[in-house]
Amino acid sequence: MTPSRQTTANRDPAERHHAELEELIGRAIDEAGGWLSFDRFMDLALYAPGLGYYVAGAEKLGAEGDFVTAPEISPLFARCLASPCREVLGELGGGDVLELGAGSGALAAELLTTLAAEGPLPDRYLILEPSPDLAERQRQTIARRAPALVERCNWLARLPERFSGVVLANEVLDAMPVHRFRINEAGAVDEIGVTRSDTGFADTCATVSSELKSAVDRLQRQGFATQPGYSSEVNLRLGPWTQAIASPLETGLILVIDYGYPRPEYYRAERSQGTLMCHSRHRAHDDPYRDVGLQDITAHVDFTALAEAAGDAGLALAGYTTQSNFLIGCGIDTVIAEAAGDDPMKLADLSAGAKQLLLPSRMGERFQIMGLSRGLADHDELSGFQVRDLRDRLALSGTEAQRR
Repeated sequence: MTPSRQTTANRDPAERHHAELEELIGRAIDEAGGWLSFDRFMDLALYAPGLGYYVAGAEKLGAEGDFVTAPEISPLFARCLASPCREVLGELGGGDVLELGAGSGALAAELLTTLAAEGPLPDRYLILEPSPDLAERQRQTIARRAPALVERCNWLARLPERFSGVVLANEVLDAMPVHRFRINEAGAVDEIGVTRSDTGFADTCATVSSELKSAVDRLQRQGFATQPGYSSEVNLRLGPWTQAIASPLETGLILVIDYGYPRPEYYRAERSQGTLMCHSRHRAHDDPYRDVGLQDITAHVDFTALAEAAGDAGLALAGYTTQSNFLIGCGIDTVIAEAAGDDPMKLADLSAGAKQLLLPSRMGERFQIMGLSRGLADHDELSGFQVRDLRDRLALSGTEAQRR
């Protein structure tokens, strides 16, 4: 059974945190009759007030945390993202940048510094951040690295009612809760949920919900997820999220950067156990019930589903490619040369970071970038999407493909 708060009073803070969150989730399972959807479990594990992984005050990003994102690896990432930002802000004659979940603040600080040097600066740099701990870290990072620009930053509790400019979602969707399913021996769909176990929590199957059943039926009509024993996940929150982001956007660009696949790759038969992964202290594993509250839980992004949701929300598909292609298209080689100058040590350091961002075995192919736009005159000419356009890999239907 889950340890009680009384039995954990003398443990270290991390162990107490873990036990308290386990207790909270255990109560949720009991209140739900002994079975909890994985979507709800993941939501509590990552975002339960005061206890979830992303809202509790532990170090998560960087060398001392659990994982490193592209902006922490190298300033080249933000300097390249400045190119499409400049193009959009220039076309609009102003506007804002809105970053969803700004991590350590490294991307905001470097992007603002680059735009200040090359122009144009956004009218405001808005940050939507659910974690008070991370919001404070972001303020400190920007104040330290871009002190003259920190006053341009505003932290939001909710999306703005109206917005024009650029929206950045770097490694946001992978942390969105998902539903899990499996195809049973009879070929029917079961939903994988969570129950209590002697060691904490465990998978258990139940009758699939109507919404998840509809989503899996659609996959099967397209030839995916059909063989007995196959299991994977579906992000049922993706459509509402896309609609929520698109609704206030009057004119501008949304850039989504994350690890994921187009649907034919995501649900290929060989990927028969889905994409769920956990990260703790720079180690990856596939057990979401280990160290609940102390580890990240992620699932890859179905970029075809994102493109479909964007079309339903009235957005145009401005581009889709790998991170490597995108950064090359943004002129990363020129950025390196200009930043390094005649300093061989600086050149070596920047080149090492570039390898992490570009190599297929690192982030270059695993991470994908999708551009979604509204009202831009030249959305097909944006920097980053000109080297190699991979929109055909999304296998969109004729109607969806026409929305490009």
